[in-house]
Amino acid sequence: MPGNKLLANLAGKPVLRHVVEAALASQASPVIVVTGHAAQPVRAALHGLDIAFIENPDFAIGLSESLKCGVRNAGTCDGVLVLLGDMPYVLPSLMNDLIQALDPSNGRSICVPLRNGRRGNPVLFARALFPELLALEGDAGAKRIIARREDVVCEVAASDDGVLIDIDTQEDLKAHE
Repeated sequence: MPGNKLLANLAGKPVLRHVVEAALASQASPVIVVTGHAAQPVRAALHGLDIAFIENPDFAIGLSESLKCGVRNAGTCDGVLVLLGDMPYVLPSLMNDLIQALDPSNGRSICVPLRNGRRGNPVLFARALFPELLALEGDAGAKRIIARREDVVCEVAASDDGVLIDIDTQEDLKAHE
């Protein structure tokens, strides 16, 4: 996609703003946006929202660095709900369902949405897994942790396809307007 896909116009506002507004409408708190490339335009696109920004100076190393920045700044939260900025159709109600499902004392330390037999995003990780998240390296997310820790994964039924839809191309944008 030409330009920054997170700033692409979708229904009158940037793709990323849809994601952040959904997070703010959920029970997730605080909402932290990790910026890297094009930090200033991203900040401008989210102007006026009650969020915290964290700068990731090592964004070029890969996705793991952004994830680690968010985790390091999670404060005293019980967990981190990892939202992807290019997934504008994730509903606040799904985020709430993931938050309600989190229960490490009953073996539910990773909560992942499930739609039509496929796992999607966002994923919620309990605080006990922060050290594993902070140990990630390179341009990879937390799929390795999920695969390694299947014993504590809780699949949460998603009511729509939003957990599977990301915007990577102009075609994606047009197909989901």
